[in-house]
Amino acid sequence: MRAALVGVDFGKGDFAASLDELSQLALSAGAETITSIACKRSSPDAALFVGSGKADEIAHAVTDLGLDLVIFNHALSPAQQRNLERHLKIRVVDRTSLILDIFAQRAKSHEGKVQVELAQLQHLATRLVRGWTHLERQKGGIGLRGPGETQLETDRRLLGERVKMLKAKMEKLHKQRETQRRSRGRSSTFTVSLVGYTNAGKSTLFNTLTKAGTYAANQLFATLDTTSRRLYLEGVGNIVVSDTVGFIRDLPHQLVASFRATLEETIHADLLLHVVDGGSAVRNDQIDQVNHVLKEIGADHIPQLLVWNKIDQADLPPAIERDEYGKISRVFVSAKNGLGIDLLRNAIVELMQKDVDSSEQVADVINTDD
Repeated sequence: MRAALVGVDFGKGDFAASLDELSQLALSAGAETITSIACKRSSPDAALFVGSGKADEIAHAVTDLGLDLVIFNHALSPAQQRNLERHLKIRVVDRTSLILDIFAQRAKSHEGKVQVELAQLQHLATRLVRGWTHLERQKGGIGLRGPGETQLETDRRLLGERVKMLKAKMEKLHKQRETQRRSRGRSSTFTVSLVGYTNAGKSTLFNTLTKAGTYAANQLFATLDTTSRRLYLEGVGNIVVSDTVGFIRDLPHQLVASFRATLEETIHADLLLHVVDGGSAVRNDQIDQVNHVLKEIGADHIPQLLVWNKIDQADLPPAIERDEYGKISRVFVSAKNGLGIDLLRNAIVELMQKDVDSSEQVADVINTDD
């Protein structure tokens, strides 16, 4: 599918990196980027987001290049999307819809599929506002008489019923996960969750640590479903390591809400390994984006260890970095080549032992107070 990418520079953040990321998202969704169109504005145009002049430029590109799709690097309102499609006479997709589409393609487990469908329907619900003429027609005629509601109202009602059913399924899956976590809690198993920006190398690191063989690829959102494996560490025994979905800037809030059940593995972890693409020029911004989502899901209080991955691409040696108090702050590794993995294992053991020591100190204080 031949696509044009459209980005508007509002003077915030790294615009070039954001547009490059959109190109990767489009590729992940199966679209071929033919051209990129950019402009600068102080604020979005209420009707067309980019303004009439730029919309005309995009329309000419659609005709001249024989495009099938126009992808905006922003969240469009339902009205803006409809106006653009009328003006361009072609399908228009915003960043939120694009990410939802990728998630729909990648979801493999029953839970993942339920979460994606719920997010898609909640997004679609915002689009059912006088969107198409057939939705406004009253039902009628022989064999077509309905219960006195318009097609729009029927669609809304059916969509609402489906959302309600999916939420019930998610609640059931949530209870199952709670049961599994309580079981792990009773056995006092230390849990570690891998978090990070999409395509930072979490799944590759997960496979290298646990020999799990889960799917890993150099593409955005290769992993959607949480996978957990036991890992034996010398001196401390078995721990549980979980690989989770990657984060991205402007992650649609419907996805954060729908994937809350999956992300709860992160919320209940004892330690987060925050995997960072050490070769990325915008890694600091990506770290901030991940921490923003962690705060949003209530996981910002969990101890975190930065894992600087892909050191082979950044030409850095494997190492452990400590702060001014001697506490481990970063570990430099290459999950692909196995460089620094032993250092990471040692770092986890050290942090585990400090966690145990802290717990014992708290227990001693409580006992003393009693």
